[in-house]
Amino acid sequence: MKTNYQTHLALALAALALSLSVIQPATAALWITTGPLSAARQNHTATLLSNGKILAAGGYGGGYLSSAELYDPATGTWTATGNLTTARSQHTATMLFNGKVLVAGGVNNSSGQPLPNAELFDPATGQWTATGSLGHARFAHTATLLPNGKVLVAGGYPSPTSALASAELYDPATGQWTATGSLNAARRDHTATLLPNGQVLVASGDYGVNSFTNSAELYSPDSGTWTVTGALNTGRRWHAATLLANGQVLVTGGFNTTSGYLTSAELYDPARGTWATTNAMTGTRSQHTATLLPSGKVLVAGGYASSGYSSELYDPATGTWTAASTLSAARQAHTATLLPNGRVLVAGGINSGTKAELYDPSVGTWTATGTLNTALDSHTATLMPNGKVLVAGGYNSTTGYLASAQCYDPSTGTWTGTGDLITARAGHTATLLPNGKTLIAGGTSNSVSGVLSSAELYDPASGMWSATGGTASPRQWHTATLLPSGKVLVAGGSTGTGAGLLASAELYDPASGSWTVTGALNTGRYWHTATLLANGKVLVAGGEGTGGGYLASAELYDPASGTWTPTGALVTARYGQTATLLPNGQVLVAGGCNSAVNGYLSSAELYNPISGTWNQLLYTLATARMGHQEILLPNGKVLVVGGYGGRPFAYSQLSSAELYDPGAYTWTTTGAMTTARDYPTATLLASGQVLVTGGYNSTGGFLASAESYDAGLGFRVSAQPQITTCSSSLSMGDSLVLGGIGFRGDSEGSGGNSQDSAADYPLVQLRSLEGGQILFLLSTNWQTNSFTSAPVWGFPPGYALATVFVNGIPSTGSVLNISVPVPTSTALTGAKRLANGACQFCFTNCPGALFGVLATTNPALPLSNWTALGGVTEASPGQFQFTDPQAANTACRFYRLRAP
Repeated sequence: MKTNYQTHLALALAALALSLSVIQPATAALWITTGPLSAARQNHTATLLSNGKILAAGGYGGGYLSSAELYDPATGTWTATGNLTTARSQHTATMLFNGKVLVAGGVNNSSGQPLPNAELFDPATGQWTATGSLGHARFAHTATLLPNGKVLVAGGYPSPTSALASAELYDPATGQWTATGSLNAARRDHTATLLPNGQVLVASGDYGVNSFTNSAELYSPDSGTWTVTGALNTGRRWHAATLLANGQVLVTGGFNTTSGYLTSAELYDPARGTWATTNAMTGTRSQHTATLLPSGKVLVAGGYASSGYSSELYDPATGTWTAASTLSAARQAHTATLLPNGRVLVAGGINSGTKAELYDPSVGTWTATGTLNTALDSHTATLMPNGKVLVAGGYNSTTGYLASAQCYDPSTGTWTGTGDLITARAGHTATLLPNGKTLIAGGTSNSVSGVLSSAELYDPASGMWSATGGTASPRQWHTATLLPSGKVLVAGGSTGTGAGLLASAELYDPASGSWTVTGALNTGRYWHTATLLANGKVLVAGGEGTGGGYLASAELYDPASGTWTPTGALVTARYGQTATLLPNGQVLVAGGCNSAVNGYLSSAELYNPISGTWNQLLYTLATARMGHQEILLPNGKVLVVGGYGGRPFAYSQLSSAELYDPGAYTWTTTGAMTTARDYPTATLLASGQVLVTGGYNSTGGFLASAESYDAGLGFRVSAQPQITTCSSSLSMGDSLVLGGIGFRGDSEGSGGNSQDSAADYPLVQLRSLEGGQILFLLSTNWQTNSFTSAPVWGFPPGYALATVFVNGIPSTGSVLNISVPVPTSTALTGAKRLANGACQFCFTNCPGALFGVLATTNPALPLSNWTALGGVTEASPGQFQFTDPQAANTACRFYRLRAP
């Protein structure tokens, strides 16, 4: 098998090597079906939690519901969580500064008598607890989180035939409600919108049977009083209100007895206190939803009467409406929630049963950026802690193997040369270490005799390279994986000789700068993939084996024991594929090559670490490819780009790109690169964009061009949250504290009614720079300019990118170092016998540490003769446990802990 740069040299001499790639158009915004709710519900609430999940609570579905469930965008599924203490519908739900959700009021009986009680949902436990009761029982009221952290509840139904003028405040510090100034007009089925100046605009509604008001008023938190403001042109109920980026409030649709179901829309100007009509919607609707998108446009979806299936977009810049895609189900009294990835989740409602769907407004685009100093492929690219990208080594036909290195600065879009590698090389690996240096290992060079065992370190502070210990075996096209211990696992590869396929594996210790041999793979392989799983093990899959055979086998490396064990085989043998750890913990493998099944592959499959099995995806890539790149985006999708493929073994470079959606299990095309290329690198930048560099093109040869991919939410830079302070390091078990600007957005991002969740608060995502693992952090306190997380654990040490999402708009990420846990000497405590006769042992140690367990009946034996029990589970931060299933069979057993 030729290496890719040897293939390039041969093809460069062939006149028939033409690019046959086709530029794919970007996919238009559309609705995508996602997992169904476990219970049909209407007039429920949907609340975006700080961990990125959505809490659907209560509602009506053949009866009043106490059930609640959580939607996970990473899987596209709903799972049950703790039940409300009281079944209820037409209540409100508000996420507080402490991350808990306050549910208040509602109705749960056919007589229409409202509820006075309130309760709190804790995302950390999934349980509800009662809190202080409202002063006035009510439903179809509004609830608004004020800038001071209190919740304002206003209006609503005290009975089926009347309305309330009363308002009250909930104080999370005391868990109690206190009366505040009453509305000037009693109202129900109105809207409430938090304005940028901290006041709350309450608009329209009705005050009795078929009695509608067009009045509006403002609540001042400073004085606790309401002031009448300009009246709407049309009185209405069951409408929606959305704060626009320009500070105006858009009110849409609704119902009144004079005009029936409405198409009209109007704008409130806080500066003048007046309303003005704007263009009407294309269809009548009430009990619909209205959601402010990151682009500043407003998505209106569903509703009654003529528009249950339709959705449309309002553009504040032109005041015009355009039709959007059609919903899969007609619905009203549903919920719409803006997710941190910019999508909108619509769930439940009248006539829709359990159906849920997503609206995706993104249209990805590519933009050319600064040109590399050297054309190349087979290089490496590493995002460094300073936000710059280090490109090192590689190959081109003019110079051969390259020792040059260069750095890309995203702030200027330019490349600058840095210190040369000690040894020119291609086909090597690059790993960002927890100490901030980059480890380059192995590869091939023409300045030495073939495949390399040497390794070197790049120091970004000096811009220079220094030699470090060499591997025991020279190797190329191997894998390198940063382990939770801070060591680097190098596995497999080739020595370049006829019998040079490697099964060996080695560990690099940054503390000593040396390599030690660890357990060997069960199968020698190269051009395989290696993925660090969430449980700390490493999954190696596929590749090329002995005699050029393509491998379906996969195996797991356990750092605690230093051994490899087989796991489920791939559905399709493949080499040259890509692999990505998904936010749901599964691993996506895509593309590659297998001559027995049509050459280049369009198939993709998922590895489930729980079952240890692979499942081939029903939907395939639009284009079969290998030599491509695959990278997880901040929005949870996976970008696959470039490579070569198409017809069986037709060597055609590709400019096309596609996106895999883990929540929908589908592929969609996205914007194509400006240049077709294979074997480039793809690096996620702190901005959330993806930098693609170099590669090869049959027409242009080795490439010096680079381009960046933007997921295409189209948000205004002025609306982007900013991180101004972030700890440079974080220890496992500690809380992440961020300071910044715009952590509370100018808009609630919701319909202003009683059901929809705001999205104007910070959600913080951690992303491992090496392993790509993603975690949204639970919040214990957030403010307009700060965020404090719950203790962080279960996340791989090393450098990570912290990104704040507000109203679906991501900040530029901030790089921090999550320190490698250092285990301490410990004693076993809390031993107990389980029902099956096994014994369970517990102990306390440094959060995030890794342990193995050895057991014996004779402590005098050398450790090599003790029995390995496997790994230890961290049940909570710093609290560990392990089980010995053989304890019941022996009178006395001795144990030793080993790290790792």
